[in-house]
Order: sequence, then structure tokens, then C-alpha cells
Amino acid sequence: MAFPTIKLYLAELNHTPLGDLRFAVSALGLVAIDWAKLQPRLDKYFLRLQADVDSNPKITRLYAKELGEYLKGKRREFTFPIDWSTLKPFQLKALQAVYEIPYGETRTYAEIAAQIGRPHAYRAVGRANAANPMPLVIPCHRVIGADGKLHGYGGGDGLPTKEWLLLMEGAVMA
Repeated sequence: MAFPTIKLYLAELNHTPLGDLRFAVSALGLVAIDWAKLQPRLDKYFLRLQADVDSNPKITRLYAKELGEYLKGKRREFTFPIDWSTLKPFQLKALQAVYEIPYGETRTYAEIAAQIGRPHAYRAVGRANAANPMPLVIPCHRVIGADGKLHGYGGGDGLPTKEWLLLMEGAVMA
């Protein structure tokens, strides 16, 4: 699926408790966030979007501020907009449901699948989470296995990062 060329503004958020981050913003809102050490993955995503990438600290300042506050445990919700337009239909539905999971709470892949009206699509929900271009903000770390355990996380250092985020939020884990 080809997307029209979009203008993105790339920014950095360095020295966070989880390491250095990169994020991109369009005129509609946040498009992507990833760890700096995973920059090739972010570049590949920009290529798929046919994005024209630039920098504009004035546009990205609010995003950096709120992401920094969240990672310091000083923010529970983000007020900046999200650009949902780059997501495919199933992924959009699944990730919007994930976005609604409250701070400090968890849901299973099966619960998300049921919530979006696709009760047997829990593996597809897992794949949608694995391809989440905005981890931390679309809190895929809050999605756990039916056994109550942590399964899969592609950001940062993997499962230790997912566990750190859940512990920071005060989530009860099995």
C-alpha cells in the first residue's frame, strides 16, 4: 500500500531512564517513536511512508516535554495529538483499543481482540502491537498474555523494558 508523501519532523529525547529516543511528528500529530539504537527500523518506516523528514524544534517541543515527563513518572496521559492516518485498518482498530487502556492497567491480547469485535484474532492483535509505530504513547506494554505474564516487546531491551514500564506505572503483574 503506497502512501502519499508526508512531511515529518524528527526529534530526539536523550538521556531518558530507557535510553535515547527518536520520534516523528506530522501536521496531524505523533507518527512514530523508537529507541535511537533502532534508528534503522525507524528509517525503514519513514521509507515505507514515503516521508520527507526534517527537523523543527518548535513543532516537536510539546511532544518531547510530555514524553520526558511520562518517563520520569510525572505524567499519566498525553495531551498531544496522534496521527492515526499511517496505520492499516486492522492495526488502527487494535491500536486504538490499546490506546484506551488506562495508565497502570493491563489487558490481554484476547481482551483487545474481543473489544474490537474479532474475538479469535488475538494473534493478529499481537502482530499489530509488534508493529506499533508509537510505543510508550500507544501503550502496547500494557498488553499481556492470557496467563498474566509478559509476552513480547520490541522496544528498548525487550521484556525488561516492558516490565520497567509496567512497574513505573504501578501495574499489578502475575
